[in-house]
Amino acid sequence: MRSAAILSLAWRESRFARRRLFLFLSAISLGVAAVVAVQGFASNLSRGVRDQAKALLGADLELSSQQPFGPRTTALLDSLRAAGVPQARVTSFVSMALLPRNGATRLVQLRAPEPAFPFYGTIDTDPAGRWAVLQRGRNAIVDPALLAALGASLGDSIALGDVRFRIVATLEKVPGDAEIASAFAPRVYIPARYLDRTGLVQFGSRIERAVELYLPRPGAAEALEEAHHPLFRAEHVRSRTAVEQQQSLERAMGRLSDYLGLVGIFALLLGGIGVASAMGAYMAQKSDTVAVLRCLGATSRQVMGVYLAQAVGMGIAGAALGVVIGGAVQWVLPGLVEGLVPVQVQVRPDGLAALTGLGVGVWTALVFAALPLLRVRRISPLGALRRRAEPVRMPGRDWLRWAAWAALAVSVVLLFTLQAGRFGVGVSMAVGIAVALLLLDGVAWLLMRGARRLPHARMPYPLRQGIANLYRPGNQTRTVVVALGFGVFLLGTLLLVQHTLLLPLRPSAAASRANVVFWDVQEDQCAGVSALLQAHHLPLLERAPIVPMRIAAIDGRPVRPASADEDTARSDSGGEEQGGGRGAEGWALRREYRSTYRDSLESSETLTAGSFWKPGESGANGVYPVSLEEGVAGDLDVGLGDRIDWNVQGVVVPTRVTSLRKVNWVRFEPNFFAVFPSAALEAAPQTWVLLSRADSARARATIEGAVVARYPNVSALDLTNVEAALDDVLGRITTVIRFLAGFSVATGFIVLLGAVATSRLQRVRESVLLRTIGATRGQVAAVLATEYLALGLLSAVAGLVLSIAAGWVLAKRLFKVGFALTPLSLAVLGAAVAVLAVAIGLWASREVFRHTPMEAIREE
Repeated sequence: MRSAAILSLAWRESRFARRRLFLFLSAISLGVAAVVAVQGFASNLSRGVRDQAKALLGADLELSSQQPFGPRTTALLDSLRAAGVPQARVTSFVSMALLPRNGATRLVQLRAPEPAFPFYGTIDTDPAGRWAVLQRGRNAIVDPALLAALGASLGDSIALGDVRFRIVATLEKVPGDAEIASAFAPRVYIPARYLDRTGLVQFGSRIERAVELYLPRPGAAEALEEAHHPLFRAEHVRSRTAVEQQQSLERAMGRLSDYLGLVGIFALLLGGIGVASAMGAYMAQKSDTVAVLRCLGATSRQVMGVYLAQAVGMGIAGAALGVVIGGAVQWVLPGLVEGLVPVQVQVRPDGLAALTGLGVGVWTALVFAALPLLRVRRISPLGALRRRAEPVRMPGRDWLRWAAWAALAVSVVLLFTLQAGRFGVGVSMAVGIAVALLLLDGVAWLLMRGARRLPHARMPYPLRQGIANLYRPGNQTRTVVVALGFGVFLLGTLLLVQHTLLLPLRPSAAASRANVVFWDVQEDQCAGVSALLQAHHLPLLERAPIVPMRIAAIDGRPVRPASADEDTARSDSGGEEQGGGRGAEGWALRREYRSTYRDSLESSETLTAGSFWKPGESGANGVYPVSLEEGVAGDLDVGLGDRIDWNVQGVVVPTRVTSLRKVNWVRFEPNFFAVFPSAALEAAPQTWVLLSRADSARARATIEGAVVARYPNVSALDLTNVEAALDDVLGRITTVIRFLAGFSVATGFIVLLGAVATSRLQRVRESVLLRTIGATRGQVAAVLATEYLALGLLSAVAGLVLSIAAGWVLAKRLFKVGFALTPLSLAVLGAAVAVLAVAIGLWASREVFRHTPMEAIREE
């Protein structure tokens, strides 16, 4: 039989099964759609980063530091300015904004740029074109969120420290800024020349000082950075070029795309499972047709070629449909991530993503369909004709089946490897998914075994028959449980992770926990802030001094200065440091520590090694004891007995590590990497942080306004605003992930539809028998509803149990926080899946109710 004849026969033979095949190809199409959508979105996102690289930074080179620039860096900038290199300084820090008209306050990100900023890109405002107005007087351009928070409007004046600024516009787009960041603290821009007058820049304030340089000649910024890198390193100046900004964003956006792409691969694999199940049921129904073809002289290879051609056609059609759907979804994703990424994503059709989706979809359909297709080779004409009496038996050893299994395993590993970019990660992901699928398959097997052993005699008939359908010949229990359960597993894990991360930050989680914090409180202001709290009948729950410092030496080895960029690169590469610590992480050596002093442990701390000093203890021979958080001690590669010399505002304070602490960082309390005895730091320059609690929003707003009005340099934070901001950020991120995970759940329901469709004749036959012996349509519907309800409930329960296990592992191993369950949300998810399973199952079985017993018998 020639190839053309095989194709012609495959086409004609499929005419009576195309509706069924459409369900099969739909399973593939949703997975392909997810893959194409994510790959196309990633390509558009990467293109946006490349096209907007300089606008994202606003300059060719940025120099920044959290302390005043050193004398050599200042001299370099002066020489560059004299040589005609345009510069613009931008000072940024967190402060409080006060609306004098109503006394409302809000924590803001204050930015004070010089007139030349930015050199690239534009800052869009509403009304348009007001950025040029900013520098003409005491004007401010603010986030729209600030107007809503303060109850302000354009033209109002806001007080920033000792100066009032008139709001002339709101921000629409700032290159390089993710709009979601303003949810924590809205942005406010003021002219740089008024910054000193505000009185906000004081000791202890965390201020980011940046200088933007305009070096348009290709390679000039990189050459300047390389030539003066030792200088920047010595004076703790971070340098960043537009190219480095682009590479950094591409890495970050690539990780986001990789994660979303994995969700698409999950949906594709579920589609493959649906194809394997559907093709198996389809081939079981075609045994008689195979027998006829074999009796007419067709060889097993020719018969297999007919159905292989159908599988190829199904794969191509399903993948093509998925490419179309994925292309449409590409237009939806940018809207979902708007404000989460710092670039404007312009949607363009991506040919490579389409070709990849088409190829991956066809290959997935073929590799999953191969196993049931290989059964055709072993069907003899006589065996097929006698299949009702003697089921077709597969031989004990079939090397082609082993090869098909191997191809399937290799394909899954390659899919994950291509998506993750690393073979080890691909293997780990494939093994993890295989374990989850095997566990779901095991649960389905246990269900069938348990259903068979239930005492049926005392059950009502519809319940008894519905349960029996779970283990009847030709059942689809294992396929449906695996597909639906895996989709529930994905959504449940996302739900639990979000809940676990947010729960410790909710003020309502503990009635005694502080929900208002004041920081940058100068030492002579502590008594005044405490008095204001007392006047408003609010408790002072805790107060702690903060002393900024750096590590000068470890065990007598001086810490060599390095830039933050070098620290990051060395930390990422895992390389050892020279001149400080024994393989210590660079970030831990070079960072500025904001430490405290006290003579007792806090409730959020647990001593894990050594002993804490007693009140009044000051050490021996001028060397003070110090307690380190165990994580930073590991990064510094120090332990009990090691000596650390600290540079505290130019004064060296020698210490010896006498204890290690485990700190619960998610507790809203002042937590520190290093804690000193009071005698070591009480005379050092310091600021204070004070914590209180106000149960009502009005009380919190009142005390914040009172403190800021008297002490403009003090910053206040309402924890409920942090909670709302976190809810917003995580909510928008999980919306994107759930949107793509929904493809997996939808694929699971398509597999359910396919399972119902492939067993249509068997269900019609069963309905005929039931109707013939007196069963009503209601009883038949009750039987089917019982079966689908059992499948939906078991799938939901199995998926939720797996999600609880995965959520626990992620909480403990990845995020290192306490695991928190959300029973109500999980119950709603499980109930929704069960109800949908019943609804879809009954809808797909509606043909069973249309036939009378006589019509069904004639169809047979």
